[in-house]
Amino acid sequence: MKSYLAILKIRMKMLFRYRAAAFAGIFTQLFWGIIQVMIFQAFYSGASYKEPMSLAQAITFIWLGQALLQVLPWSIDKEIESQIKSGHVAYELIRPIHLYRLWYVRAFAMRFIPTALRCLPIFIIGGFFLGLEAPASWLSGSCFFLSVICAFFLSAAITALVIISLFWTISGEGIQRLLPHVTVLLSGMVIPLPLFPSWLQPFLSLQPFRGIMDIPCRLYTGIIPPSEALYYLGFQLGWTVILMATGQLLLKKALRQFVVQGG
Repeated sequence: MKSYLAILKIRMKMLFRYRAAAFAGIFTQLFWGIIQVMIFQAFYSGASYKEPMSLAQAITFIWLGQALLQVLPWSIDKEIESQIKSGHVAYELIRPIHLYRLWYVRAFAMRFIPTALRCLPIFIIGGFFLGLEAPASWLSGSCFFLSVICAFFLSAAITALVIISLFWTISGEGIQRLLPHVTVLLSGMVIPLPLFPSWLQPFLSLQPFRGIMDIPCRLYTGIIPPSEALYYLGFQLGWTVILMATGQLLLKKALRQFVVQGG
C-alpha cells in the first residue's frame, strides 16, 4: 500500500507544477460558463411550462460543473498510452507492483490535482459575482463534499478502464475522441440531467456517468435531500467497485494475449 501512496504523492507533485495551465484554464472556464448561463437564461425566459429545476439551480449546476470540470474522465494518461502502443508496458510487468493499481492511482492524481488547482477560484468568483448559490443547507454541503470524493474514485475507475481498452485497438483514437462527448453529455455537464426528456430519465438515472457530476450537483442544490444522500453515495461507490472489478478482469485477459515483438 505504501508503494501506491508514494506513487500517488509523486504524481500529484508533478501535476501541481502545471499552475500556469490551471490559471489559463480558469479564465477559459469562466468564459464558457458565462455563455452557458446566458443560453439558459434565454431558454428559461421562453419556456411555456414549468421546468423540473429553477433557473437559479440551473445556473448553480453550470458553475459547479465548471469548478469540477477536471473530474470528468475525458482524457487519459498519455505516458501510459505511449507505453502500451510501443510495448514498453512490458517493463511495468516486471516491477513488484500491481499494474491496475498503479494505473488507478495515476488516474486518480490526474483527476484530483487539476481540479484542486481550479475549483476554489471558480467557486469564489462564481459565488460572489456570477450567480453560484450557497449549498441548500450545511448538511447538503457536507453531502456534496463526500459525493465529490466518491466522484474522484469513480472517474479514476472509468479512466483506468479506457486505458485498458487500448490493448484491443490499433491507435486508440476512436474511443478517445468519443469519450469526451459521452462524458460531458451523460454526466450532466452540458445540460443538467433533470432537463432531459422524461422518457430518457430511467436510463440516465442508472448509468455511471451521473455519479461524476449530476449527483454532487443535486446534493448541493437540495434537489436530492440529505436524507437520501446515503443511497446516492452508495450508487457512486457501487459503480466504482463494478468498474474497478471489470477493469482488473479485462487487464488480466489483455495480458494473457499481450505479445511484445522485438528487443
